[in-house]
Amino acid sequence: MCGRTAVSLGADRIRRACAYRDTQGRRRHPEWKNADQYKPSYNKSPQSNNPVLLSLKHFEKDAGSSERILMAMRWGLVPTWFKESDPSKMQYNTSNCRSDTMMQKLSYKGPLVKGKRCVVLAEGYYEWQQRNGQKQPYFIYFPLNEQETIIKSDVEEEDIKEDRRLLTMAGIFDCWEPPNGGETLYSYTVITVDASKTVSSIHNRMPAILDGDDAISKWLDFAEIPIQEALKVIHPTENLAFHPVSTVVNNSRNSSPVCIVPIDLDVKKETKVSASSKMMLNWLKNKSPKKEEEKEGDLPRWSSQFIQTAPAKRTSSSFMDQWLKKEDEGPSPKQSKFL
Repeated sequence: MCGRTAVSLGADRIRRACAYRDTQGRRRHPEWKNADQYKPSYNKSPQSNNPVLLSLKHFEKDAGSSERILMAMRWGLVPTWFKESDPSKMQYNTSNCRSDTMMQKLSYKGPLVKGKRCVVLAEGYYEWQQRNGQKQPYFIYFPLNEQETIIKSDVEEEDIKEDRRLLTMAGIFDCWEPPNGGETLYSYTVITVDASKTVSSIHNRMPAILDGDDAISKWLDFAEIPIQEALKVIHPTENLAFHPVSTVVNNSRNSSPVCIVPIDLDVKKETKVSASSKMMLNWLKNKSPKKEEEKEGDLPRWSSQFIQTAPAKRTSSSFMDQWLKKEDEGPSPKQSKFL
């Protein structure tokens, strides 16, 4: 699946990154139709506006079949037949659509038959892996070239390599007009497929990624490439790289370079101390008379963060008796072994 992406480049840099060659072999850059509606972010979620590539022929019938245009569209497809006045009232999720059922569901089959195919752009997408009972986020992207390096936490957006390759995901779009009148809403869904071996350890689904301009051209050119032929480019790809990132990305309001910076999963977490162990440490701190006669070097060197003041009106021997009794009975369900 695909539920979060990173698209941090500005509108002009997105345009330059989408350079292509038309049928005459000329190098072209797609123009923006509504760049003012696009807002860069390292943490894009459904219902946000994101950059999408599509054929210019959708807007200009006389345009060449290979000509492209950039447009900011709402993530989460709103079908033309939706009757509510507010698209956010849709009762089902259309941010992703499965490749194996999209020709069976009206919301996706209708636009596909009409040639409404698009390419969703991002620097990468996030996926969450079940790890030790928790969800660990990963950032997944096209592998970097030898000259490219992953962004560090102290690098500003302007310093990101401009030649970084954008991730190109196959999508379907539609046009919805509010029943009471108003501006037409363009929205899209990301097509998903079974995960490739590369990312299957993270999740069993992945976006249908178009790897190379030939695949992009076949998917976009609805005038020359029929749907059955275009569907041949929808499949998993192994050409991906990924790394774990901070859980700061879990909150979609967090948008900074930190979201895509690699982290080390092997860093050990601080050990939690059980109640019985804390009691023992308190006893060691408040030593019995016999212990006070022993040398300081004979006692374990416990970290000061674990030492607490012993409760009043209790002797060191009573602490020890209680601790030994608890240890004989075994740990309670709420306790964990420390030694």
